[in-house]
Amino acid sequence: MKQKQRYANLDNIDTKKTFNDFRRWQKERRTNKKDLKLTIEQAPIKEIEKLHHNDSSASITWIGHSTFLIQMNGLNMLTDPVWANRMGFQKRLTVPGIPLADLPAIDVVFISHGHYDHLDYSTLKKLKGNPTYYVPIGLGKAFKKRGLTKVIESNWYDSFQQHDLTFSFVPAQHWTKRTITDTNTSHWGGWIIEGKEHSVYFVGDTGYFRGFKEVAEKFNIQTVLMPIGAYEPEWFMKVSHINPEDAVRAFLELNGSTFIPMHYGTYHLADDTGPEALARLDAEWQRLNVDASQLKKLLIGETFWLE
Repeated sequence: MKQKQRYANLDNIDTKKTFNDFRRWQKERRTNKKDLKLTIEQAPIKEIEKLHHNDSSASITWIGHSTFLIQMNGLNMLTDPVWANRMGFQKRLTVPGIPLADLPAIDVVFISHGHYDHLDYSTLKKLKGNPTYYVPIGLGKAFKKRGLTKVIESNWYDSFQQHDLTFSFVPAQHWTKRTITDTNTSHWGGWIIEGKEHSVYFVGDTGYFRGFKEVAEKFNIQTVLMPIGAYEPEWFMKVSHINPEDAVRAFLELNGSTFIPMHYGTYHLADDTGPEALARLDAEWQRLNVDASQLKKLLIGETFWLE
């Protein structure tokens, strides 16, 4: 029998955890008295109608977790589209910022990796339009099996051109698994969208790693969509999920102009909460005296218009 291709992190950093590690975490969780269901606010104003008619301005709308609607050069693009109401046994903590039915027709979908909170096939099948799916290498077969045939697989640092934009798949430090036999049989990473006026780096799901410096050497990064949540307990999560302090460190290494946090406050994936993640992010931002105008914390469903 042909052995399955398995993918690895830079420097072969291992993200595996033992059963005893998991049992230790669950024991700690039982003594955790925090309210882990604290939520993030919805934006009081949703610019849905404006987004439907926008074909000239660049915009970024946070749907929740790692899902963004990005508009550039007249294209409607989604990152890791997940409108699922549940994630395993956990119910979604806040409704998506824009109902799925209210989205404009989608041209492009970027997938960072195959974990269920980043790849939801039921959502993909309900999208309006006829999008092209840019996915990590190893996922193409699963997409085609489900009738999603406009799929392009990518390895790290592969680049593609579409509608005067360049899409590049870059490293992250993570792992993936959907069944008991497919661990790391597809890759993981982030996506950089580059146009003449704007560049957006969707970091995906990652721990802190030297890859940020590597990406900074190869790309001119402006707006960074950076994860800050699902980091506790840090002895368990640190390799795969970046904490708020390291997220700021990574942003500074990227020399970006705007930091938009994500991957918090939507699903109860770990033992931190959305408000805690934001508080730690704010504290580190102030401690390092980073320009306050560079941090843009979006509410769920809020749109950030790129100048």
